[in-house]
Amino acid sequence: METKEIAEKLVQWCNEGDFEKPYKHLYSPEIVSIENDGTAEGAIVKGFDGVAKKGEWWQENFEVHSSKASEPTVAHNWFAVRFEMDTTHKASGQRSTMSEIGVYQVKEGKIIKEQFFYDE
Repeated sequence: METKEIAEKLVQWCNEGDFEKPYKHLYSPEIVSIENDGTAEGAIVKGFDGVAKKGEWWQENFEVHSSKASEPTVAHNWFAVRFEMDTTHKASGQRSTMSEIGVYQVKEGKIIKEQFFYDE
């Protein structure tokens, strides 16, 4: 699969609310996932197990009311997507909207790296 096709599928599935399908079909088993600059504890995870644990943590801590992914911007083996989310932090009950940019690297038809940038 070409980078553009991978990017479009990721956006489509995210906008349909299916966040599991991209991991099953688009990601490499050696995926590296980084939050912001990667310096916080747990900000870098590797492999499907690490990404799955990160997803579990997200679901345990946040209720997502809505989520929207932008059209991807593709540059060779890289692409970027803007995500807008309306969430509630379960422990505090605080509802907020957030915006983040996801940058993805593709190699041999699979996403091998993702990094998310947002204000904390």
